[in-house]
Amino acid sequence: MTSLSPPRHPRSPRRLPAALAGATAGALVLGLAAFPARAESGTGAPLGTVARTVGDAHYEPGPCPRTADPIPDLARARCGTLTVPENRSRHKGRKITLAVAIIPAAAKRRAPDPIVWLAGGPGDDAVSEIPMALAGGLDRDRDLVFMSQRGTYSADPELTCPNIDAFNARALGLVSNAPSTGRLHVEATRECRDRVASQGADRSAYNDIESSADYDALRRTLGVAKWNVFGISYGTHLALNYMRLHPKGIRAVGIDGVLPPSIAGGAVTWKAAREGFDGLFKACEEQPACATRYPHLKDTFLRLVSELEARPVTTTVTVPDRPEPVKVVLDGGNLVGWLTSATHVAAGVPRSLDELAHGNPQRIAEQLAGGKYSPQAMGRVAHGLVYGIFCSQWTPYESRADVIRGGRRAFPSFPRSMPANAPQLAWLHDDCRAWDVPAAPPSIRDVTRSDIPTLLLSGGFDAQTAPSNGAYAARTLSRSVAVTVPYVAHVVFADSTCAQTMTVSFFDRPDAPDTRCLAGLRPPAFEIAP
Repeated sequence: MTSLSPPRHPRSPRRLPAALAGATAGALVLGLAAFPARAESGTGAPLGTVARTVGDAHYEPGPCPRTADPIPDLARARCGTLTVPENRSRHKGRKITLAVAIIPAAAKRRAPDPIVWLAGGPGDDAVSEIPMALAGGLDRDRDLVFMSQRGTYSADPELTCPNIDAFNARALGLVSNAPSTGRLHVEATRECRDRVASQGADRSAYNDIESSADYDALRRTLGVAKWNVFGISYGTHLALNYMRLHPKGIRAVGIDGVLPPSIAGGAVTWKAAREGFDGLFKACEEQPACATRYPHLKDTFLRLVSELEARPVTTTVTVPDRPEPVKVVLDGGNLVGWLTSATHVAAGVPRSLDELAHGNPQRIAEQLAGGKYSPQAMGRVAHGLVYGIFCSQWTPYESRADVIRGGRRAFPSFPRSMPANAPQLAWLHDDCRAWDVPAAPPSIRDVTRSDIPTLLLSGGFDAQTAPSNGAYAARTLSRSVAVTVPYVAHVVFADSTCAQTMTVSFFDRPDAPDTRCLAGLRPPAFEIAP
């Protein structure tokens, strides 16, 4: 199991980074309420500095949470914990604790309504994404609220499963779609399930329904009348459910890398891969130097997938901080997985595919191994939350046959061994049988219908959540703007100053986000090998 989130580190124009594993729909109306001149807790004290109990939730100020990597800005944060029921249907069940960090606005005169950040994944910790939010200027004049979603790294219990991450790395040396690989995949999932069970966690309580209630509880215990929501990747999935389940108190919503809960699963993941790949291939075709040096790039890729699936290529590569070379089997499944992430560094993709087509797999193999064996890929993702969502909200409502149909529709030339395992979702139905949680209510797949002002951002090269998903979700959001930022991959806020400008302007004026920067965007200069 892998995360849907974008890579977490700056990209090089020549190599994938080590951490690779993340239209207007109606007239907008400004929905502001009357607030004091700064974000406060409801008592006049700075946001997050007052203990408060509301219903079955309690917020307590306290130390900032532990993080896997240093986050210097936590030194100026106001932190605490939110304690909530693990399962709200069990009146005397156990409590869980979620870490909270509030970054004060940079401006002295701040807007009254803070922004709460919903992390990607599923399974990423929002606190770890503070640097991304600040790099995009989201804290310009608003306090930013980060809460570790239930099960994530800074929460208690922490439902990470390092054995899954270690297996994902070792699996690079296995044939992706072989039944024997599937059996090992499920064994790793069972080990994770047993680890989660040993912590006393209720596996059925880690889902969007409970998490949405957690965020509503946080808003109320912080004394915030209305706030804004910004979600990336899986965080868009959670945001759309949050809007539907707890709309009160939400002023405006920005979502980036849109994954609507109503269609989430393997079929739309195949669709995303096709749209993102096609966007990149088209950009190469339209750039004379790229088209001349790498003609028919799309056909080359499709041919390579089929050839490698039939006759995989095995090689070894060196990985930083590992004494021995690691084995990489480059087959059709791994090639598709590589390109799904490599759209983040699109400039080097044509050259990499060309080298592979001429018998040199090293560049792609090194990039695959560098991501899977990176320290940032180990022990960070809350697989207990990942499987809780996938296995209660996705697989009960999408069959394996649905995924296969989606794969064949997107890539009709792919071999028969491939469509059942969508990128990043390999062996999902088998894993979910092992995870063994009940289906969420069918309403979890309902389309979100709302008049909350919403900005939907997509990337033209996004191979993880389809660029067309934004327009799909916007159809039932009556006060929304859906924008596709060309030439950018999954989660445009992380890589595009234009997307950052639009997002900040949207929270200032939800009726009129500033989209003028779109007109000046240009495709990447693709690498041209000698």
